[in-house]
Order: sequence, then C-alpha cells, then structure tokens
Amino acid sequence: MIMTDRPGAEAPDTTALLLETTSLDDFLQALARSALALVEEADGCGITLQRQGRPVTVSSAGAIATKLDEAQYGQDDGPCLQAMRTGQEVSVPDTLRESRWADYPAYAAVCGARSSLSLPIAPHSHTSGALNLYAPLPNAFDTADLTALRLLTAQATGAIALAQRLADTEEFAADLQAALQSRTVIDQAIGVVVGQQRCTPEKAFDVLRTASQHRNIKLRDLCAELIASITGEVPPEAKFTPRG
Repeated sequence: MIMTDRPGAEAPDTTALLLETTSLDDFLQALARSALALVEEADGCGITLQRQGRPVTVSSAGAIATKLDEAQYGQDDGPCLQAMRTGQEVSVPDTLRESRWADYPAYAAVCGARSSLSLPIAPHSHTSGALNLYAPLPNAFDTADLTALRLLTAQATGAIALAQRLADTEEFAADLQAALQSRTVIDQAIGVVVGQQRCTPEKAFDVLRTASQHRNIKLRDLCAELIASITGEVPPEAKFTPRG
C-alpha cells in the first residue's frame, strides 16, 4: 500500500479557522469539514477527543462517521482508538479483508465504509484524539494526497488545545457571573430580613439558611421567592440559569 505525498490541496490555516468561529464546537465542525474536503475519496470524517477519560466524537462531517466512531467506543477498540492511544496513523485498506478489532470491520463494511484512515491529534496529552476518515471504496487512501491532511491534523493539535483553553475560560466566566448574580439575590433577601426582624446581617443570613434547609430548596431560590413575595416580581438575577 502506498500513500502518496504529492503536492495537492492546501490545508486551511487552523488559527484562521479558530478566529473565524465563535465556539469550540463551531471550530471542530469547521475542522471536520475541512479535512473531508481535502480527500475527495472520503465521504465521512469524525473527530474523536478524549473527555474525562472517555473517547467522544466531538464533531463530524458526512452521515457515516459518528456511528462508526461510536461502534469502536462500544467495544473499546478500533482504528480511531488505536491512533489516539498510540499516536500513530492507522490505515484500514479494506474492511472486508480486515482481521483486527473483532466485529468492527464487518460492521463498518455493512455501513458502507470499505476503507478508513485515522490520524492522531495531540498524541500523549490530556486532549489526545484522532481525525477519522471513511471511504466507500477499498484502498481509497492509497493514492490520495495526504500531505495537506497531515499538516491540518498537526496544526489541529495546537489549535484544539487553545480552543479548549478558551472554552474553559468562557465557562469559568459564566460560572463566576452566576455566582455573582446569586449573591445579589441573597444580599437583597438579607436586607429584607434585617428590616423585618431588626437583626444583624449575619443573623438574617442564618435565618434564611435555616429556612432553606427546612424547606429543602436552594438558598438562592428561597431568597428569590422572598423578594418576589414583597415586590411582586422575580428578581432579574434569579432568571439566570447557571451551567450545571
């Protein structure tokens, strides 16, 4: 089997892709579409990343990729997982002649994938993964120009790490905003109790906390109820739903 590296299509700039998209999910979707466009013989592309110790197809292009990726996750073995775990490219020239990975090759053939190629992403790191291409014909990648695809995959390693960091930062900011908004509702309720019982803010907080425990509801929700019962309106801050 010969995989050529002749000059051909150019890999898109992954940094540009990252800047042109508004979220990690959008970036990964653009990455999958770009990879699929580089190999005309392929009709499906899935991007596998390890999340909390488990492989997940975080994006795909073409109808076939996700179910083939997930079939490998189900048996905890397959070409995409091998590429992710070893950091090496894994080629399947013909699924009907493949003896590795138990029942997976036969399933892939039934689904219409006769050959595949998996390239590692961020090997040997906490964000390791693989870019998986599937084709309807056997030996589809033998004469394909893989130079641009390999370059795209190599660039994706750094871009995905950066995108994940940006996503983590965005989630932290959202969580902080939720905490601040919850604190505003609680502070308003403390002020109400101080006025009603003419006690210290510390005592008012203890009253609210005890009430929330007795009613088995969140302190923030109890405080929102209290304010709504007085003003007739739910505080705007209480309408914010933090990420769970």
